[in-house]
Amino acid sequence: MRTDFFARLDREPEPPKIEIPRMSRTRLALFGGTSAFYLAIVVAVLASTWLVALDWKLMLFRPYEQWPEQHAFLDYFVVLGQRGPTAVMVAAWLGWRSWRQHTLRPLLALGAALLLLNVTVGAVKIGLGRLGPHYATQIGSAELFAGGDIFPSGHTANAVVTWGILAYLATTPRARRYLSALSAVVSLGVGLTTVYLGTHWLSDVLLGWAAGLLILLALPWCEPLIGRAEAWILGMRDQWSARRTSAPSLPVASGGPRPAVFPQRGTDASPADDPAREPVATVGTTARPAPGSGTGPAASTRTTTHDRSRAHPRSERTPVTPSGSRRPPHSRPLTGG
Repeated sequence: MRTDFFARLDREPEPPKIEIPRMSRTRLALFGGTSAFYLAIVVAVLASTWLVALDWKLMLFRPYEQWPEQHAFLDYFVVLGQRGPTAVMVAAWLGWRSWRQHTLRPLLALGAALLLLNVTVGAVKIGLGRLGPHYATQIGSAELFAGGDIFPSGHTANAVVTWGILAYLATTPRARRYLSALSAVVSLGVGLTTVYLGTHWLSDVLLGWAAGLLILLALPWCEPLIGRAEAWILGMRDQWSARRTSAPSLPVASGGPRPAVFPQRGTDASPADDPAREPVATVGTTARPAPGSGTGPAASTRTTTHDRSRAHPRSERTPVTPSGSRRPPHSRPLTGG
């Protein structure tokens, strides 16, 4: 069983060398031809030529009534041209590629393409204001400047851009060929499906194909801006990471409380090391008996024992000092009588 496929799911150790498309002569020629086709469609609709008459013939033919058994499937298939679902799916795929290849270019290229799509297609939609087939008012009319927003077809243009960006960002010629064929089939199918459902004129679909293709052909002009945006974002990320790692610790206010240091159990600590510990006695001194309390070693022993237990109640062993025990060498317990 092959396991190299699953190995491709891991992140690459270093960013690969990806060849960025440039505006070649072939691409310039395609861009010029597609622009001419775009202008021809707009002029044909504005002049109410044979293209508008063909739009009405297809609308009155009502394909959804001729083949009603395909209606349920095509209702779901046309979702591949809706901007929301397709953008989420493609962005998830390109986000994984960005993480795997250590680059933000796939996501930034998708963002630039969608931005161009919204600006160019949206401006023409609002400017021409064409009504759709279901809202047409006069047979044979182009239905322009009537407050509509269906010329060019947004579903078709979005299908071309969203699925075509996968072929544009492909890293091998073989993958680019396969993805180009897939995006062409999907975009053609979505455009014809809108004609079948009666939501768009045929001229809307033709202009949508041209609009989406123009955006894909113009993307190499956006590559320098995409590169600068990626460098700026990565630079901001590095600065943020450096600030988080080099953040200084908060200083302790002068005269504020300081953490107490307690010696561990079982270790000897001098009174000077523990500020909370009171000294027991001073070496070389003896307790002076109080008046009327008796004299002799026995009284001295009682006084010393009493003072030691009161001064340091936490210690149960006899303190040891460099001079030895504080118990008098010849003391003996006090007996009765």
